Formats: sequence, C-alpha cells, structure tokens
Amino acid sequence: LLEESALISAQIPKNSICVPLCVEGKQLSSEELAQRLETAVQGTSDICFIIGSSFGLSDTVKQRADMRLSVSKLTFPHQLMRVILLEAVYRAFNIQKGTKYHK
Repeated sequence: LLEESALISAQIPKNSICVPLCVEGKQLSSEELAQRLETAVQGTSDICFIIGSSFGLSDTVKQRADMRLSVSKLTFPHQLMRVILLEAVYRAFNIQKGTKYHK
C-alpha cells in the first residue's frame, strides 16, 4: 500500500478537491452528491476522485481527502467503478443544471 500511496499522491493535482472512494466514506443520494460537489468546488476547478486497489487506500491518501465518498457497501471491480462514478458525477451535474436526466 505504501508504494501505491506514493503513486496516487503524486497524481493528485495541487489545489484540487480530493475525493477518495472508501468504505469509511459517506453514502450520499444523487441530490446530496450534487449539493456537496457544488459546495466543494467553490473557487476550485479540479476534483480528483480516487479509486483504490482491491486492497483499499492507505491512510495517507485518505487523510488528504476533502470528502470521503462511499458508493456502496459492496465491492466492485475498478473498471466498473469508473463507470458507476462517471454516471454518479454526470447525474449530479445534471441535477445542478436542473435537467430532467436524473428522474
């Protein structure tokens, strides 16, 4: 985990909102995620979502978090989690814009 932690930490853009996906994270509804993202990005243009390996994320990466997010109590393969996360973020931005997409 230490080597992976160093690799992940090196990729987090400076001054970005850091959101690791982890078991300890908070589970949010689509509307709550939309609100949290809208609030989080005030004055910042970068959000960095972090999906850990099957071994999870190190405490170092989790401590860097501005918000910890849990999508589910279930475990998903990384490629599937990317799609799930993309859909959740897309839905959140559509909620912010007031489109009909999310219903």
